[in-house]
Amino acid sequence: PEGITTIGKEAFTGCTALEELTIPSTLTSLGSSAFKNCSFKATINCENVSFSRVGFTEVIIGDNVTTIGESAFYKCDSLTSVTIPNSVTTIGEDAFYNCDSLTSVTIPDSVTTIGNSAFSGCDGLTSITIPDSVTTIGYDAFYSCGSLTSVTIGDSVTTIGEWAFYNCDSLTSVTIPDSVTTIGEGAFAYCDSLTSVTIPDSVTTIGQEAFAYCDSLTSVYCEATTPPSLGEDVFDYNASGRKIYVPAASVEAYKSAS
Repeated sequence: PEGITTIGKEAFTGCTALEELTIPSTLTSLGSSAFKNCSFKATINCENVSFSRVGFTEVIIGDNVTTIGESAFYKCDSLTSVTIPNSVTTIGEDAFYNCDSLTSVTIPDSVTTIGNSAFSGCDGLTSITIPDSVTTIGYDAFYSCGSLTSVTIGDSVTTIGEWAFYNCDSLTSVTIPDSVTTIGEGAFAYCDSLTSVTIPDSVTTIGQEAFAYCDSLTSVYCEATTPPSLGEDVFDYNASGRKIYVPAASVEAYKSAS
């Protein structure tokens, strides 16, 4: 019930028939192995409590929650589906780290920040849409999401963090909006299935190895009239014969830019 602040160590261990649980907004502490060997659906109304390695299969986050805290669902490897309400503004660091069965997550328009490593290692995710409300994608945010084929980035994102989509080796399609000014180091490195990318004219900085080792990448369309500042090895080890297309009036500027 509401009013409970602590679920103690091993409290529900071995309750294998438990199917559904509602966790109150007053909860502040979860003991180790509290739900060991359980697999169930949960409605979670509290904030900033870590449910790492708990056997959730489905999570519904209550609409009074504004922050999904650091490591909230860290390595919940039975989790297949998450419902995030419009009250949530922040998805914290490592929030769904290595939830490798997670196939479905909808990020609502209320979210402004996706933290570092928030969905890193979520091998079951096949597509993700980042809403227009989000301004920052943290480093490693979708690192090594091996089944991710499609990414749509909303129109308010200014920074794609370092290694954000590193080793997403099934990624074939990515939409980078005109709001982005910085593509971080290694952001799309080792995206082996990516064949084409358009870099909008808003981008002024592309970090080291941002598109390196994308060995199917044949076409890069860079729309900026002034060449972006590049780190080292940005386009190393792309497909043989890869071409970079630039505005006709800027060809000489690109040829002379380091």
